[in-house]
Amino acid sequence: MARHLITSAIPYINGIKHLGNLVGSQLPADLFARYQRARGNEVMFICATDEHGTPAELAAAKAGQPVADYCTEMHLVQAQIAEGFGLSFDHFGRSSSEANKTLTQHFAVQLYQNGLIEERSETQMYSPTDGRFLPDRYIEGTCPNCGFESARGDQCDNCTKQLDPVDLINPHSTISGATDLEMRETKHLYLLQSKIKDQLEDWIDTREGWPILTTSIAKKWLTDGDGLQDRGITRDLSWGVPAQFDGAPWSGMDGKVFYVWFDAPIEYIACAQEWVDAGKGNDWERWWRTDKGAGDVTYTQFMGKDNVPFHTLSFPATILGSNEPWKLVDYIKSFNYLNYDGGQFSTSRGRGVFMDQALSLLPADYWRWWLLSHAPESSDAEFTWENFQSSVNKDLADVLGNFVSRITKFCRSKFSEAVPEGGTYGEQEQALIAELTVKIRAYEQFMEDKEVRKAASALRAIWVAGNEYLQSAAPWSTFKEDPEQAAAQVRLGLNLIRLYAVLSAPFIPETSAKMLAAMNTQDDSWPDDVPAALAALPAGHGFTVPDVLFGKITDEQREDWQERFAGVRD
Repeated sequence: MARHLITSAIPYINGIKHLGNLVGSQLPADLFARYQRARGNEVMFICATDEHGTPAELAAAKAGQPVADYCTEMHLVQAQIAEGFGLSFDHFGRSSSEANKTLTQHFAVQLYQNGLIEERSETQMYSPTDGRFLPDRYIEGTCPNCGFESARGDQCDNCTKQLDPVDLINPHSTISGATDLEMRETKHLYLLQSKIKDQLEDWIDTREGWPILTTSIAKKWLTDGDGLQDRGITRDLSWGVPAQFDGAPWSGMDGKVFYVWFDAPIEYIACAQEWVDAGKGNDWERWWRTDKGAGDVTYTQFMGKDNVPFHTLSFPATILGSNEPWKLVDYIKSFNYLNYDGGQFSTSRGRGVFMDQALSLLPADYWRWWLLSHAPESSDAEFTWENFQSSVNKDLADVLGNFVSRITKFCRSKFSEAVPEGGTYGEQEQALIAELTVKIRAYEQFMEDKEVRKAASALRAIWVAGNEYLQSAAPWSTFKEDPEQAAAQVRLGLNLIRLYAVLSAPFIPETSAKMLAAMNTQDDSWPDDVPAALAALPAGHGFTVPDVLFGKITDEQREDWQERFAGVRD
């Protein structure tokens, strides 16, 4: 039994996430986790809310709440929405946890002792109007690289270039809008990434089969301009992991916290400890420490391309620089952006369909199927209501839903609500079984390779094969001449429903459960032996005709939704 550690990029606490966030990390990670569990492997799938830094402070201020209260409330909201989408986390933690605070401070001490953290005086943006230093995300301006007018002080969301606030053209405070910003001296801790640039590069070069998107971004940061730069890992903020603490080998960091991009990835590890603290498990170190059993773990991360630099460089620099036996990532699956109807999704700017809105319109499986089958892997993708309607109606309603409805209703009308007996499989049935065997093995390989769109296409082809068989065999015609042979055809069709339920569960888990319930079985064993899988429901086994699995989206609904979700959330 293989062991898979799976993490998705932890979402910021600042509000409900949109569909672009979902498909860029959590949803494909859930697909992979569900698949590995279905294959009988041991899985640890963890995620958390990213609760520190300026996004949390800004959102709390806007909501008129203390930041700790706001984070507690929004963590619950995000956890409930994740559950609504069927995200099967083993634990959904919080970066503000005591476990993460302790571990973050531990890593900082280790890095300092290994000569990889030093104190530096620097000048930083100060706003006299606001009476405070402005961390990177409290400053916006025009990107000097691409001209994007709403670039933030740490990174441009448009071109992903790493920035310093002083690089911005016409910068202003996001708190007050003040433009009378000035540079003042302050002291911070720096992670000396440049010292381990060669080690990081060697490590990245040994990663096998990583997506070009992942490696190209990492290499760009390593080699562009002056190469990998040292990075300030503290900020002048009150909310976060304190940078001055008992046992710290430095002084003078009072009133400062660790930069959110230092402590947030460490939460992946701390989250596993939270899993134990919550009584869900008893040994988190066997997943994270190679000296405690993690040597046989395969660790896969899922994220959008904007998160790649921190997961390929900064977090590995923390792990490698500690000189402790922590598990490093084996594979990073990165995604491009999902755009919305000619523009960009944006949590901070309230543009696009958000996860709670989506669930208020349709069950999760409609969204899961469309998002995964259109995952932005090789390039950016775009959500349009026309494409969503077409995909749902053709793939889910016409192909899968129609198959289940036709075969169950026909069996009920001509036989009973039980798998019919009689007849034997002929050439047509044997050909279908052989075809499905080939298609299922291809589907498995795409899932193992984390080729999300290809896996969805392969699964749809498996559904189509059953429909084509049903259309060709035409048991409703066979029944008139040879009821025994019609019984065999129907028996195969009913077993196909169970098979489809098992294969489809990683994509559409709620519908899969409905299909298994209709077939009156809890047998969700993977079809390693396809002929045996298609005989799992014997003659005489009772079933029920399910309700319509997927209702079609009408033109009226589509037009209404297009108008209602024109791109700006209240």
